[in-house]
Amino acid sequence: MIIQMGIEATERDVLNVIEKAESKGLKTSKIIGQNIIVIALIGDTSKVSDEDFAEMKYVDRVTRIQEPYKKANRKSHPENTIIDINGIKIGGEDFVIMAGPCSVETPEQITEVARAIKKSGAQILRGGAFKPRTSPYSFQGLEAQGLDLLNIAKKETGLPIVSELMAIDQIPLFLDKVDIIQVGARNMQNFALLKELGKIDKPILLKRGMSATIEEFIMSAEYIMAGGNNKVILCERGIRTFETYTRNTLDLSVVPAIKELTHLPIIIDPSHATGKWWMVESLSKAAVAVGADGLMVEVHNCPEKALSDGPQSLKPEKFDKLVKELRKFTNIVGKKL
Repeated sequence: MIIQMGIEATERDVLNVIEKAESKGLKTSKIIGQNIIVIALIGDTSKVSDEDFAEMKYVDRVTRIQEPYKKANRKSHPENTIIDINGIKIGGEDFVIMAGPCSVETPEQITEVARAIKKSGAQILRGGAFKPRTSPYSFQGLEAQGLDLLNIAKKETGLPIVSELMAIDQIPLFLDKVDIIQVGARNMQNFALLKELGKIDKPILLKRGMSATIEEFIMSAEYIMAGGNNKVILCERGIRTFETYTRNTLDLSVVPAIKELTHLPIIIDPSHATGKWWMVESLSKAAVAVGADGLMVEVHNCPEKALSDGPQSLKPEKFDKLVKELRKFTNIVGKKL
């Protein structure tokens, strides 16, 4: 249930609504927008009458939410959530590009790539230290050493870091070493992990599971937000269909759907979606056109020798060309890159 307060409402008026809701056994979440105050009532509202609140002073509207997600729901938070990463804003007017190698391999590799992507215009450095691989015999990443190498590159370039976390016991390490914690597709419904991430004050990049519906995707974000962490960035990275030509099938329709249903920012990962470097440019442009808030692109200085996902990685010069092309598109749709 959502209570929308009138613009004349005082702090006392808002508190009266909150106290009444809590007296009925409900939890509340207050959202203050630029021209609106909304109070979300969380819990079993089936026995609560709309009139209980509609008759209160300066209550403009009472709306019942049918969807199972409450905190992520745009009805409870009409304005877009903007997440600030060291001054880089995701979810607003800016179009943000996260770029870097699938796996951190050597100090030289990650630093060289970081320098190149920053020169081209990327705002955030991505790199895998802990790698979830289909085969147990594939390269699993440098783990903690990989995070240290990312921080060396960060110190030289100033780029914030996003990297994937695999397990609950890694949270303290990631709190100290990264700026955005990535939850990969395989962990999207690891609810125990999501609950723990809800207890921390760190942005979470949540990737869509390869077979997850849009509602399941949003519900995973809800797990994090229900714990108190509202800094969630969604990422579409392709879903599994009957098609085998591409690595996955990029579902661009998820962007307007997420924008309609939630207030959370969403970015696109065209590299994992296709598995083919030469498709990245066209699908990145499509991501801009459908209203995405940014991209996550794999860039490697020598893709043919990459320890993971070389075929989907752009060389720095191709990434530079991509960013130049995207600047034309972002200007058209009113985004800034």
